[in-house]
Parts: sequence; structure tokens; C-alpha cells
Amino acid sequence: MTMTVQIWWVILCIVAVLNIAAWIISATVLAHGCDHFFSTARHQQRRLLLWLSAAYVAGCAFRSFLPRIDLERICLMQSGLSNMVMGRSVATVAELCFIGQCALLLHQAGKATDNRFVVLVSLLLIPIILVAEGSSWYAILSTNYFGHVLENSLWTFCAVLLLASFISLWPHSKHRHRHFLAAMMVFALGYIAFMISIDVPMYWSRWSADLMAGTKYLSLTQGFLDASQDCVVSFDWEIWHEEIPWMTLYFTVAVWVSISLAHVPGWIDKSTGKHADSTPDE
Repeated sequence: MTMTVQIWWVILCIVAVLNIAAWIISATVLAHGCDHFFSTARHQQRRLLLWLSAAYVAGCAFRSFLPRIDLERICLMQSGLSNMVMGRSVATVAELCFIGQCALLLHQAGKATDNRFVVLVSLLLIPIILVAEGSSWYAILSTNYFGHVLENSLWTFCAVLLLASFISLWPHSKHRHRHFLAAMMVFALGYIAFMISIDVPMYWSRWSADLMAGTKYLSLTQGFLDASQDCVVSFDWEIWHEEIPWMTLYFTVAVWVSISLAHVPGWIDKSTGKHADSTPDE
């Protein structure tokens, strides 16, 4: 079973390299579609989506090469970059970039279709995830699993809001947008199902077990010092088997979604007949 963890890690690393290549191809395709892609104001939002995706792809690649289990301080390779503070910092930036992509696209779509609900959701996503990131940091520093329960519950809530937004946009969308909306609905439904059936219950059960055992948690200062130390290397299947499903999906499917978001067809503002990301003179 130790070999199983090693094989899984190798596969993650290979996929990470392929994901970086996919992002490069994505950027090339977008640039090829417009000679002035990197200088024209008309494509400012598209470029921003692309670079936000780059940060997310890079963050997931980093975490694929150096997987870790935060509260247990366990990793697969000892290095100066393997401590929990470094890993969580990279994850925080990457996750904020991903939700930033979602917020940008929703805001554009909501404005173009005059859908106030969608615009409201686009404005709520980043603040909600900021709270989720704070909860994750609390969990890692204090070693209290309740922080992860709250974090993943908030991500699930955001997925519900996204799903509701996609449904709300459907009647006002053209055929070229409906392929995207349908794919994102499937992604959101799968994500919600996974989170409420596997991920959140996993952290809830760990938190409940700690409560029953009377576990003493670290202060934030103690936790920061502890999380900054070298991790413990382990390939034990019993330790990793609950982490492998979410990490695998996180570093594969979620990355592919992020890369694809820069290719979503632009929304046409029904009041002006122009792309919602156009400047007034274009």
C-alpha cells in the first residue's frame, strides 16, 4: 500500500506538468485568436482570467509536487518548501485566484443580462472565500478540525450559489453559452455531492473524535511556530487514503475548469449590443 501512495504521487506530478503545458497551449490559442490580445483593452478581462488561471495552475502544481496533510504535519518529501505555512500560503493565493475567475465571469454575465441575483452572487463570492481561507488558517495553526469543517462548508455554499446563478442565467443565454453553463452545472453538482457526502463529513468526524478525546489545541502563535517546522515524511496508506480522493480531483478536474474559464464566450450586453467587457470606444 506504500507503493500505491508512491504511484499516486508520481501520477499527480505528471498531471501537474501536463496541466502547465495545457495552460501554455490555452494562452497561445487565445493570443493567436487576436493579434492584439495582450495590448487591446477589449480583451482586458480575458487576459485577467488567463493570468488568474496561471496562478491557480501553478499553485496546484506546487501542491502536487509537494503534497501535505496540514494538521498532522505530514508530507511526502522533505524540503524547505514542505512546511505547512508555505503550503497553505500557496493554496490561499491559488484559491482566491480561482474564485476570482468565477466572480469576474458571473459579474460580466449578470451585468450583460441585467440579472441582479447573479451580480449579487459575483460580489459575495470573494468575501465568503476570504472567510473560508481564514477558517483554514485557523484549522492549520490551532490543529482544530472545526476550521476545516467551516472552510469546506463555505466552499460548498459558494458552489450552491454558483449553481443557482447558472440556472438563473440559462433562460437568458444564447446557444454558445449554454454549453458552458451545462458543463458548469455538472461540475457544481458533482462538487456539492462530493463535499456533503465525503469531504465535510470527514472533517466533522475528525473534529468529533478530537472532542471525545479531549484534544488540546494550539494557540495561534504556537501553531505558527509548529507549522513552520519541517514536516514528517510518511507514505503510510492509512494516513493518506482519505486525502487522496479530494486531492486528486482538486489537482485535476478543478485545474481543467480554471484553464477553460478563459475561453468562455463573451456575453453581449443587451442594452448596447457590445461585449460586456468592452470599453465605450470599442
